[in-house]
Amino acid sequence: MSDFQNEYTWGKTVANNSTEKFQENFDRAVDKVRENLGQKYPIIINGQEIYSDDCFTVRSPSDTGIIVAEFPKASVHDTKDAISSAKNSFEKWSRTTYQKRVEIFKNCADVFSKQKFFLAALMTFENGKNRLEAMGDVDETIDFMRFYALQLEKNRGFCKQTAHPNPHEQTQTIMKPYGVWGVIAPFNFPSAIAIGMTTAALITGNTAVLKPASDAPLSSFQFAKIIHSEIPDGTINFVTGSGGVVGKTILESKDIDGIAFTGSREVGMKGFQEFTKSTAKPFISEMGGKNPAIVTKHADLDKSAEGIMNAAFGFGGQKCSACSRVYVQDDIADQFISKIVEKTKKLVIGMPWKKDVFLGPVINKDAKTKFENAVTLAKQDGEILTGGAVMTSSELVNGYFVEPTIVAKLPDDHKLVKEELFLPFLCIQRYGAFDDAIKLANQTEYGLTAGIFSNDDKQLEEFFSKIQAGVLYANRFASATTAALVSSQPFVGWKHSGSTGKGAGGENYLQQFMHCQTQTRCD
Repeated sequence: MSDFQNEYTWGKTVANNSTEKFQENFDRAVDKVRENLGQKYPIIINGQEIYSDDCFTVRSPSDTGIIVAEFPKASVHDTKDAISSAKNSFEKWSRTTYQKRVEIFKNCADVFSKQKFFLAALMTFENGKNRLEAMGDVDETIDFMRFYALQLEKNRGFCKQTAHPNPHEQTQTIMKPYGVWGVIAPFNFPSAIAIGMTTAALITGNTAVLKPASDAPLSSFQFAKIIHSEIPDGTINFVTGSGGVVGKTILESKDIDGIAFTGSREVGMKGFQEFTKSTAKPFISEMGGKNPAIVTKHADLDKSAEGIMNAAFGFGGQKCSACSRVYVQDDIADQFISKIVEKTKKLVIGMPWKKDVFLGPVINKDAKTKFENAVTLAKQDGEILTGGAVMTSSELVNGYFVEPTIVAKLPDDHKLVKEELFLPFLCIQRYGAFDDAIKLANQTEYGLTAGIFSNDDKQLEEFFSKIQAGVLYANRFASATTAALVSSQPFVGWKHSGSTGKGAGGENYLQQFMHCQTQTRCD
């Protein structure tokens, strides 16, 4: 059993001074992806790859003229078949030794590692992540598989001898899988989140029905096509289609024993209420955030501006952890605003598979419309400091490109300050005393991530003590609120950001997919 190490491709690239080689590898991968665009793909049920003429088209949000893939519109019947297949395969898979399950997922991680440039390049076309964001997504996928395998090894399959005062009774506890898990995944981390949740369900001995987001199903298909041939038929089932058909059928099925969900609070809560309306069953959910950063008069303003800009506008703010509101102390507010506006104006916007691009498109037409509505509201009730426009240059006109936008002078209780937008949209609010900043940061129904910039140790301690969120960062100029690493920074939401208080990529995560049994033998 080896110690865990993050894949950390870009970090190692920089440390090894091999960025040029990275870009060359990525260029080759982009060319390879172009050769494979536009293909038809199957759903996978009971080990069978099933194609259909009734398909939906996945188009690149960067250029809707680019067809990334076509996938079947699975029916209610297809989804029920997938659930039935998972149920029928459960006994065989759950009796597979944990050592064998660990081996399978380690091998799958190795395959992903060898293919990571292709997989990352594919994602740049599929959901519009830039090169480094896409590679980070694939790295996280690999990390999840390896870390969860290690957790199973370290805990010996979660079987533990327990002490008993009666020498004639031998006792132990063992964690056992529930059964069939429905996995409902989002578009923004189409590899890491979809595959991470599915890996957690499968490696612990459950079977799974995976429904990827319709905007980005191809990344998780890469996993399903590899893993389904390595495990018993029906252990994993991959079903594409609408939430109203596939997702609804999964949530309403009496044969689904648990749900792993990542998405909006609205969809997550409706799913939770439907799934648990007649019985108590596990529903593991991560449901977004409205993540604050605090900048104090003791902060390094260059680092503050850099870190908050990266957290707000990386992948267009389409991360649950994106920084969307900033509380800046009055004393330094003008200086900070000047710096972050200047930095934001210099961001390179364009086709995300290109080398120097920072910001690609938002995911779809609905997101673009939501941006336009937010801008209208911001102009009405506040002041736009930079951005605010849909981009219509000749290169970008066929995609969903919008300018990264910074807004000031909104009331603290304004809709744009309170509601998750999932857009490159940052609200800057001012405060006087540090206590006020803490209170304002906590005035939200969400509690996922938060950041602070201050060189005052007392303020940092107070921040860590009082902020009501699961993932906290201090003085992190690479990104103020995003980019948690598996193992190092378990990703966990408080309040309405999550349902369990146990973070993905952490030591407590796998146990949620199992229930405990106590076993006693008497002489």
